[in-house]
Amino acid sequence: MAEITASMVKELREMTGLGMMECKKALAETDGDMKAAEDLLRIKSGAKASKAAGRIAAEGVIGAYISTDSKCGALVEVNCETDFVARNEDIISFAKNLAGLIATKNITDVAVLSEAALPSGETVETVRKALIMKLGENISIRRCGRHETQGQLAYYLHGTKIGVMIDYTGGDEVLGKDLAMHIAASKPMCVSKEQVSADVLAHERQIFTAQAADSGKPANIIEKMVDGRIAKYLAEITLLGQPFVKDPEQTVEKLLAKKSAKVNGFTMFVVGEGIEKKSENFAEEVKAQMEQAK
Repeated sequence: MAEITASMVKELREMTGLGMMECKKALAETDGDMKAAEDLLRIKSGAKASKAAGRIAAEGVIGAYISTDSKCGALVEVNCETDFVARNEDIISFAKNLAGLIATKNITDVAVLSEAALPSGETVETVRKALIMKLGENISIRRCGRHETQGQLAYYLHGTKIGVMIDYTGGDEVLGKDLAMHIAASKPMCVSKEQVSADVLAHERQIFTAQAADSGKPANIIEKMVDGRIAKYLAEITLLGQPFVKDPEQTVEKLLAKKSAKVNGFTMFVVGEGIEKKSENFAEEVKAQMEQAK
């Protein structure tokens, strides 16, 4: 049997990004054959990816891209399991590259994205599995959004956790950036009250009516109270109705009027939004990992 040296283990670690003991074991199993050891680890990484797929990936990063002419852009959410891995430059770079691919190749579906080729020639799925092998966590592409406009696009990233892309006409680049930042901070549901669904309004009206009924006021007064609450609710959830974050004395609608500008639409991704995060006992988690390693 070939002698497994420290330099061999180091070389395999650099090639794969995996731990020392995993690399040493792979070299031992392949009698020191570096290529065979790498292949073995790739095979095992597939098994690791399969196991990891069942774990909740509620952390992650948002990647963003806008073309040089500001006419085409994209956002993508890439999830992982821990905030520690979410800060890794490899996963941040992966998300950025995905956003560029989505925009330039007109991709709107995650399944299609997985099969697409990155500039390196590797498929997205191949790179994703390699990241799982290297970082040791489930990594998934959750969603993507693409914009193409006759106006212009702007985006804002709050760290890597919130991403906003806005499609607007008129104004300038500063306005676009400010509006995207406002959306990230105030999280409107849509641009205008006309875009709020009838079902949502009916539900809110039902709640407000029940609340107002406890006041004991006459029906006509209750109706006016409910109308007032609905108006306030619409102002809170629509971009145009919200006070502008950099100047709360005016609404976004008034700001746009001053700038002779219009918002055509926007996309906002918040990492892990809607994903139920699993709370586990740390000791039990370590025990489970040790059982898996056997």
